[in-house]
Amino acid sequence: MSDISRRRFTTSLIGAGGLLSAATVLNAQTASEKRTDRVLGIALVGLGYYSTDVLAPALQKTRNVHLAGIVTGTPAKALKWQKEYGIAKKNIYNYDNFDRIAENKDIDIIYIVLPNSMHAEYVIRAANAGKHVICEKPMALTVKECDAMIEACRKNNVMLSIGYRMHFEPHTQELMRYVKEKTFGDITFVTANAGYFHQNGDHWKAKKAYGGGAIMDMGVYSINAARYATGEEPVSVSAQQFKTRPQIFKEVEETATFQFEFPSGAVANCMTSFSHNISLLHILARKGWIQLNPMQSYRGIKMTTRKGPVELPQINQQAAQMDEVAWCIANKKPMRVPGEEGRQDIKIVQAIYKSLETGEKVLV
Repeated sequence: MSDISRRRFTTSLIGAGGLLSAATVLNAQTASEKRTDRVLGIALVGLGYYSTDVLAPALQKTRNVHLAGIVTGTPAKALKWQKEYGIAKKNIYNYDNFDRIAENKDIDIIYIVLPNSMHAEYVIRAANAGKHVICEKPMALTVKECDAMIEACRKNNVMLSIGYRMHFEPHTQELMRYVKEKTFGDITFVTANAGYFHQNGDHWKAKKAYGGGAIMDMGVYSINAARYATGEEPVSVSAQQFKTRPQIFKEVEETATFQFEFPSGAVANCMTSFSHNISLLHILARKGWIQLNPMQSYRGIKMTTRKGPVELPQINQQAAQMDEVAWCIANKKPMRVPGEEGRQDIKIVQAIYKSLETGEKVLV
């Protein structure tokens, strides 16, 4: 950051009410500058949209980790990636020979980017291969699967992180600080909404067996946000669902709303949808309010409080995520988003589905 940019940045913070501490400003500038002694190698498992259009480009901006390998069942994709990213042929695997990745010293981390129903199997196989693991969200289909994944990593002495990229985003981190330090007092009410317009009924996200549905896909953003927006775990949930296009969403929910009650008395009203483009986190507190709008887009996160806008750097969230995971592995430090974080969201997901099934409030 240039001196002129830094002055403008600092001035904008003062104009926003001077809420940010010097330490916060420093962390925003230097969080992505932590360096490992050795650049770690990562292999992406599953070369769909997220790997192709998001993670691979992000890995061209990382400092602590590089794209070392891929796992795909499509030979044409393997050839294309090999040419585009210069991946060594010995670092290209398919799903039949995946377990041989244990022999590959070029690969330190395996990033599971597969349909939700395959997360547990491949995290466990990656851990058994002695590789550290990043698993895309949602962590798995059930708490039982989450427990098996955590145990496999523990048993094999490897680290596990879940792909909650927003935890690495500066505005979201600052919001978490406000909540923790009660900058605006006790939290009373949270609105957390995440959704987009999905129209492909043949996609795995519309298939129940693959772990599809709006709750598993976008709903975990709302669930996770409600948790960090209160700093608490919900004690109960009530849920409802709505369908306007049953011909597309025959097996899974299209739109769902759910309400949480927290131990402090705070309440959260959440929505997730495959029919509405929405990304909003709004927190009411005793002495003010905080808002992220959008709250979970890849770029352009905007933060406002009762005292005005809060401007922090816009970063490549996935690059920051993977860089920090690699740094934690190299330095044997706890993960910002460990498996237990993903497990808690799946525990709540299961309670939401039970409420949808019974029509009743469910204790979490």
